[in-house]
Amino acid sequence: MNGRKALVRDYRDRKIEAGIYAVRCAASGETWVGATPDLAIRQNGIWFELKHGGHPEKSLQAAWTAHGEAAFSYEQLEVIDDENLVPLGKSSLLKERRAAWIESLGAKGLNR
Repeated sequence: MNGRKALVRDYRDRKIEAGIYAVRCAASGETWVGATPDLAIRQNGIWFELKHGGHPEKSLQAAWTAHGEAAFSYEQLEVIDDENLVPLGKSSLLKERRAAWIESLGAKGLNR
């Protein structure tokens, strides 16, 4: 099997972990918390939106513009065990855990 096919197969066969994540700005001390069905790929999506000035969370975009990429970090806060949950239950659990982390950290919420 060639390299590209192996990479595609490995990506398709990887274990997808849903969970809660934080984006932190070291320069301002701000934290934003979000939930996602796939923790492994969420950072790339956020960084892409921020680099292109199109992130829907205006306070996060403003901090990124002011302080630059080097001031930011992405952290997985909690992995959700969703093997036995139906999609609606998974969504509800992610929302519930996201709200708990926002409150616990005094953070701002991200819609996704």
